[in-house]
Amino acid sequence: MNSITHTNTFRDLFENNFTYLNGFLRNVGRFPQKNALTCPIRKKSWTYLQLNGECNRLAHALHADGLKKGDVVVYQLLNSAEFIFCYLAPQKIGAVNCPINFRLSPGETAYILDESKPAVYVFDEEIRDKAEKALDMARHKPRRVVMVEFRGKEKPFDGSITYNEYVKDRPETDPGIAQPTSIYDETTRLYTSGTTGMPKGVPLNNINEIFTAHDVIMHFPLNQTDKTMNMSPWFHRGGLHSGGPCPTLYVGGEVVVLRQFNPRVCLDHVENYGLTFLIGAPPMLKLLHDLQVKESRNLKTIKGIVTMGAPLEREACISFQKVLTPNIYNGYGTTEAFWNTFLRPFDLPEMAGSAGRSCTDDEAAVVKVYPDRRAEPDDFVAKDNQEVGEIIIKSYAKCSYGYFNSPAEEERVFYKGWIYIGDLGTWNEDNYITVVGRKDDMIICAGENIHPVQVEEILNEHPKVKESAVSSPGESHPQALSEPDVNLSAHPAPIIQPQEKFPFASVRTVL
Repeated sequence: MNSITHTNTFRDLFENNFTYLNGFLRNVGRFPQKNALTCPIRKKSWTYLQLNGECNRLAHALHADGLKKGDVVVYQLLNSAEFIFCYLAPQKIGAVNCPINFRLSPGETAYILDESKPAVYVFDEEIRDKAEKALDMARHKPRRVVMVEFRGKEKPFDGSITYNEYVKDRPETDPGIAQPTSIYDETTRLYTSGTTGMPKGVPLNNINEIFTAHDVIMHFPLNQTDKTMNMSPWFHRGGLHSGGPCPTLYVGGEVVVLRQFNPRVCLDHVENYGLTFLIGAPPMLKLLHDLQVKESRNLKTIKGIVTMGAPLEREACISFQKVLTPNIYNGYGTTEAFWNTFLRPFDLPEMAGSAGRSCTDDEAAVVKVYPDRRAEPDDFVAKDNQEVGEIIIKSYAKCSYGYFNSPAEEERVFYKGWIYIGDLGTWNEDNYITVVGRKDDMIICAGENIHPVQVEEILNEHPKVKESAVSSPGESHPQALSEPDVNLSAHPAPIIQPQEKFPFASVRTVL
């Protein structure tokens, strides 16, 4: 075989056909009658064939509105079947799907509408009033505004229509829109939580989507027999990609919708639907754990529970392993690059509290922090789990190394193939990284650098403390706030009371 012809064939197949959408469509062909999606509230399931048909209906509606390659569909939805329709359908016509936080203020939503300039804006009926206000505030006016009716409680406002009206009478056949595709085409645009200002757009291309799916499939591991329920909102990268719609539909599994987190509902779904993986933050696991202790369910189908978004403390991990499942996982990462370090069951409980080691296809390091310059990627802190530095990561396939319309932020965050994400941490000789806080959260008191997470971990060891948060309400007066383990009130209160003998000298010094 001619080597040049062979190379060109490979490049054509890989660069123009190895897309996330084609991966989903392969499963439509493989498993047409297998359940792809179940919504317990609606008591309805969609097979892969039916799900593809629903996505085609939306794709036809978008195409009829003139959407073409590169146009944006912003959707602001709670977890629902329509969320998945909005995730997949734009890809069928080369458009960009852009899920955003349904908790955003109208001003923040208006900012995103003005920046991304969507041709279509889809919102959930539960945020109807906020959506209307955001549209009033935004300079950009989408050509189509669509409200998803979930319980039928709200009517669309002037200038908007319901989702069912929008897709009514649209065919379930493939839109068949011929266009060049590439693994480098933007398919998804996520927005960061805005911890350093207004939300930033994070573009993801086909190869980012596919290798994020592969990362989950490899690390869980995940296969077509699995039924997953991500308990967090899907607009997050961890919601969409960590056992959410992206990897589960790519591997041929079944997604079970949890509209909003409720521990009793979660455990009921495990028992009633035979869920194999749950995904959520450690505080969610604590609520599941406490309820399972009081009201035991049959959790024998669970193959693993994956946590993310916060460190997994050792004592909590041990309890979770005893009560929920011995297979607990913890991932650490960013919107920009998904998770980049991972703790597996064989790491626990010994390494609980750390963020784990780098994922199979990633690199992670901890470099020094200087007041006037950025450390080079090889300017490491000591591997002694004591010296604090900035965590940097290199993600070869899950990050596009850019922001939408934010060149200054790109220059600040991306450097020599590494991502300087602004988290502080330590690492040990085995390259396990422990997160201690954010660079911009660090408290300087009497010349000392105080990292809130480290203080919180000590506070949480106290038997009367359920959860704590350390912050500085003023320039020089840090304060610890806690949620006491009993007699919970609606508002946090200072934990250190004059009569309380708190046995941690280091905390007393800080406070």
